[in-house]
Amino acid sequence: MRRLAPIALSLAISGCFYPASRGRTLESRLEKIDTTQAQLQQEIKRTREQLDATLPRIDEKIAEVSKALQGLDTASRRSGADIGIQLQKTVEDLAQLRGQVETYLYKMGELESALARASEDTDKRLLALKGDEALKEAEARKKAEELKRPTDKKEFLALAQSKAKAGDVTVARQLYNEFIKKWPKDTLVADAHFGLGESYFTEDKCREALFEYGKLLQDYPKAEATPGAYLRSSECFKKLKMQEESRLALEELVKGYPKSDAAKTAKSRLAELDKAKKGKK
Repeated sequence: MRRLAPIALSLAISGCFYPASRGRTLESRLEKIDTTQAQLQQEIKRTREQLDATLPRIDEKIAEVSKALQGLDTASRRSGADIGIQLQKTVEDLAQLRGQVETYLYKMGELESALARASEDTDKRLLALKGDEALKEAEARKKAEELKRPTDKKEFLALAQSKAKAGDVTVARQLYNEFIKKWPKDTLVADAHFGLGESYFTEDKCREALFEYGKLLQDYPKAEATPGAYLRSSECFKKLKMQEESRLALEELVKGYPKSDAAKTAKSRLAELDKAKKGKK
């Protein structure tokens, strides 16, 4: 009854094709971006080192001022003018050091902003190279992050299912995948895989859908959603013009889950296939 799982897995893997020329372009751009980011990070490091060297001097000047102020009461043997000159010089030194610190802080802020912009630009370029689908997934990820997550696993799964039902399949996929990572050993993971398969099926992404359905066939043969996964697998194989595999899925469904509603549909479709086959003879 698990003969379909390896087929689904191989189909999903074969669907992940990335052109070599596109990959080389991506690597070249990444190298340039990495160089720019490394230079910015090095500049930030140097500025921090300058700031760290300046701060102790400020602390030293502050200590001098404090000491001078504490000694005013006992400095009667020195003229007021001498004390005023000393304090004025100390204040000027502090102002100069404060100016240096502010310059370093401003420079660090500018460098960190430039680094953030470079990182953001890197993400955008990578997404653009990967195509519109990657952009959609990134937007969905951002949208999903803004959602309040239920702590209860059933409510969490229900949230993902509601998003899928509303047509927001990319967000639903983010939630389904998050559910699988959060509760990998739970039996509800079967429903999450089926939900993922359905989200791909609605977009005619049969190879991706077959991978998720295959997880049920292979790892969750007793799950409530498994008969439906067989039926969907048959439909996916048919769309991929893999008629033999499509029929096999129906036969395995009838054989393994004869009392399920999905099996009734499978029997009807098998009968239609037999009738069509006889008509051709």
